[in-house]
Amino acid sequence: MRWEGRDESKNVEDRRGSAMPVAGMAGGGLLFLIFTVVISMLLGSNPRQLIEQAGQQQQSQQNRMPPSAENDKDANLKKFVGVVLKDNEDIWTKLFREKLNARYEEPKLVIFSGAVRSACGEATAAVGPFYCPGDKNVYLDFDFFRTMEKDLGAKGEFAMAFVIAHEVGHHVQNLLGLSMKIQRMQAQASQTEANQLSVRLELQADYLAGVWAHHAQQMKGILERGDIGDAINTAQRIGDDVLQKKATGRIREAAFTHGSAAAREYWFTQGLKSGDLEGMMKTFELPFSQLDPKTMR
Repeated sequence: MRWEGRDESKNVEDRRGSAMPVAGMAGGGLLFLIFTVVISMLLGSNPRQLIEQAGQQQQSQQNRMPPSAENDKDANLKKFVGVVLKDNEDIWTKLFREKLNARYEEPKLVIFSGAVRSACGEATAAVGPFYCPGDKNVYLDFDFFRTMEKDLGAKGEFAMAFVIAHEVGHHVQNLLGLSMKIQRMQAQASQTEANQLSVRLELQADYLAGVWAHHAQQMKGILERGDIGDAINTAQRIGDDVLQKKATGRIREAAFTHGSAAAREYWFTQGLKSGDLEGMMKTFELPFSQLDPKTMR
């Protein structure tokens, strides 16, 4: 991916090394810890070990100093993230102005290590990158990129750019009022229906990541040979069916919250090919059974 030497976003906030005590874990962080313990029991793991690891991680976090310019091993990665975020800002500012006659509100991207507090609650790095509608921030721990490459086999700079663009896609949904609309619908739906609404929202964010890549290539020529393959490989590796099979050895479609590997690849590539912002609504217009290319007629 071509990114060196280009402008970085001014909306990157570095919270690495900021302590978040265990005693302060509440709300989203506590719910996540409980959820993790329950899942670990279902998978035959030792929940006590997970709790001890969480405590050790928090203690390590308290003892860690914020990286300086001289000792920051991820300085180049931070610069990369800043450039990708700036690319997103430029593309979405243009699309909002030209297609929606609206002003794009730039999100902040918060880099953290270990754990972080947001308007959506507290979370550890185990949740992966996430977007919080409450404060309109994207949250990212660099360790996720290393895990993504080592454990999931998803590697390459454009693979990381795809992840960031997906989270910014959630910000676009929030600005357009879609996130709140889906939350209200989920509150009145069954668990299966709520999961399906979540899948629709996530596949739409994949599509929006493709729309961003389409226009970023036109405006800035960001793509190099192999980049699209890296992004598609990443979309496939983080499909619900792949992750479920890896974790439990079986697949439960009713429990999908992000979409199958095939569906995630399909909707990203649809956005990439067309660059059509209006096409994002297809993930809500189609019958749910037709969101996966394997079931399309």
